Amino acid sequence: MKSVTLLQPQKVVFGTGCTSQFCEDYLKLGFKKLFVLTAPPILPLIRPMTEKLEMEGVEIRIYDRILQEPTVTDFNRVLETAREFGADSVVGVGGGSVLDTAKLIAALLNSDQTPEEIFGIGKLRGRGRWFACLPTTAGTGSEVSPNSILLDEKDKLKKGIVSPYLLADCAYIDPELTVTVPAKITAETGMDALTHCIEAYTNKFAHPAVDVYALEGIRLIAAHLLRAVKDGKDVEAREALALGSYYGGLCLGPVNTAAVHALSYPLGGEFHISHGLSNAILLPSVMEYNLEADPVKYAKVALACGAEAGVDDLETARRGVELIRRLSRDCGIPATLTEIGIPRDAVDGMADAAMEVTRLLKNNPREVTREAARKIYASLY
Repeated sequence: MKSVTLLQPQKVVFGTGCTSQFCEDYLKLGFKKLFVLTAPPILPLIRPMTEKLEMEGVEIRIYDRILQEPTVTDFNRVLETAREFGADSVVGVGGGSVLDTAKLIAALLNSDQTPEEIFGIGKLRGRGRWFACLPTTAGTGSEVSPNSILLDEKDKLKKGIVSPYLLADCAYIDPELTVTVPAKITAETGMDALTHCIEAYTNKFAHPAVDVYALEGIRLIAAHLLRAVKDGKDVEAREALALGSYYGGLCLGPVNTAAVHALSYPLGGEFHISHGLSNAILLPSVMEYNLEADPVKYAKVALACGAEAGVDDLETARRGVELIRRLSRDCGIPATLTEIGIPRDAVDGMADAAMEVTRLLKNNPREVTREAARKIYASLY
């Protein structure tokens, strides 16, 4: 069996209501200047937390202007604010964009490296500040992954930064923080988490030590996503999605994703389509393209999703693709690129851009050529 490296935060706390434990743990560490990254809808949820810390003498600076996937310019603006404040610790409370930014702020607060210098794998030289992550969506798994994403405006492409220094010191996964997430965001982030698990399990570099997380994540998300979309206060569904997203996040370090994510990057970079929505639209078509490369694994994905077995693995796998396509539609996610405003004449440019995401394309079970990428995009009109 080949070797695999499994990394995650030193401390992970999972459970409804565990946000209060963050306060208790933080105060024991003795930090005095906490930089909080979040988004406006989250402010009421974290007010009890920030008030408790301030009562204990902690100075807090809240930055709440991360509204969508951040650009390099956005990030540099946040970094300057954190440096002016003199933060000795950082916490991200929000979705994937907030958490990704918090991770990079902690890494670069006292560093002379720039974001452009650390795009790629293993280029970050260290991390100077303690930080924690509290996710408010069940999607990216960023709270337990060593990855961050920024939009490089120069190339109009989202780019990844992968480093063990981006692992949080602590992650507090409180499903209660996801209860107020709107149905649309619940659907898109849930499909993102499902994509993480499916791409990790069918990955060219998949590993049995990671497969257990991926398959259980698929099972949990497929069974509970629609319930949470229909009723955001369904606590059982919210807990299942949070757990599934956590499992997907654990897959990102050792195995990572593949062609769905690679092909989604141009949608975000050029047209500013959200990461989850991009993945959701592309997932069934990329799975269809990949089936012939490993019908046995895709059949197992189908069964984990709840599809009935067919006469052979290929038929079972195809039933899984249709089940995911139907789940996505039932959750209100558009099925075509036309519906999200991407013109057909953008196909060639997107295919060219996707070919640049080699760190993910190399993981795909079937080689994706430029022509294959073009055909996948074109099939979505």
